Amino acid sequence: MCAACVMAATAGASGVRAWLQARHLTWLTPRRMRAVTIGLLVAAFAISSVALSGSTPPPHHAQPPVAAPSAH
Repeated sequence: MCAACVMAATAGASGVRAWLQARHLTWLTPRRMRAVTIGLLVAAFAISSVALSGSTPPPHHAQPPVAAPSAH
């Protein structure tokens, strides 16, 4: 897990939270907004630490072709 992945995921979660708050949804009470905020941040941290990787996997090398036995 890299710090940039965590920051990017947290920024995305904050953006979703701001979008939800700007919509002025009637069912989104302050208590529910708090729960949504906690859920978004936990999900962002979990996804960034499990699903995203800061390093590139090593290339998969193909097996060299096997030479056919020569018929002499």
